[in-house]
Amino acid sequence: MKKGKRDPRALVGYETADDAAVYRVAKDLAVVETVDFFPPVVDDPFTFGEIAAANSLSDIWAMGAKPLFALNLVAFPRSLPMDILGRILAGGQSKAEEAGVPILGGHSIDGPEPKYGMAVTGVVHPKKVLSNAGAKVGDALILTKPLGTGIGTTAIKRAKASDELVARLVDVMRTLNKKAGEVFASGKVRVNALTDVTGFGLLGHLGEMMAGAKRRAVISLDRTPILEGVPALAREGVVPGGAKNNLEYVAPFVEDPDGLPDDVKVVLADAQTNGGLLAAVPFKDVAKALKLLEKVSVPGYVIGAVVQGSGVQVVA
Repeated sequence: MKKGKRDPRALVGYETADDAAVYRVAKDLAVVETVDFFPPVVDDPFTFGEIAAANSLSDIWAMGAKPLFALNLVAFPRSLPMDILGRILAGGQSKAEEAGVPILGGHSIDGPEPKYGMAVTGVVHPKKVLSNAGAKVGDALILTKPLGTGIGTTAIKRAKASDELVARLVDVMRTLNKKAGEVFASGKVRVNALTDVTGFGLLGHLGEMMAGAKRRAVISLDRTPILEGVPALAREGVVPGGAKNNLEYVAPFVEDPDGLPDDVKVVLADAQTNGGLLAAVPFKDVAKALKLLEKVSVPGYVIGAVVQGSGVQVVA
């Protein structure tokens, strides 16, 4: 497809596979726009609504921006009771209220299976956009949530998830990235690049971050947080198709230790639902960043560093 002429007011588009579009409307103001929706990942309609809303809002914080308002996006089959849809929307409303973001409308269609999400509009100063493409040599990589929600939700569908895992999965997926996003956007620490870990998994999103920066990431398997019980599920073959596709996608640019089992690789490539924020922060600011995250009850895991080169290297 032939590309059109680049609008100088378009600060972030599709070129860097970033989390949202950013468009400057004034010298000191840019609009941030994102959209996301998907079918249920848990059985409870209200909880699904919470998770979908939290996931949709996340991309705004991943750009260092502030969400202003949202519009609901709904597909729902006429064959299902409408009170299910009501519960889904109530869950979304609850999470939007927690985020301080009004839902001002939306659009719905009749579809073969339920789907829900939001289009979200936010704002940011044009000079304070946190793209995924600015990582520098010497940066530490900080992740704010454990991996494994894709494998975990697949285990729920196959009735292989323990009650403890289900509770932890739900907690991770419906937790807003608001506090972490506000820390990284606060200006109290330098953040050279920021993204959230969602559909392409940690390896996929980290690969996009390094491609944009023309740098190499080295991550430690031992320091990468993974939900308890998920590696065992991966060994049993409880793996979603998205994670397998991600493994194929990342293969050209990921280097891992000889003999690293496929079940470990697939966890690192696991497609996440409302995963954590991934930030590239200069080492001199790491301690302060972790302290600020801890102050707002957000975990911070230093999983690796940015070095010269390209791609992603996993070390044991």
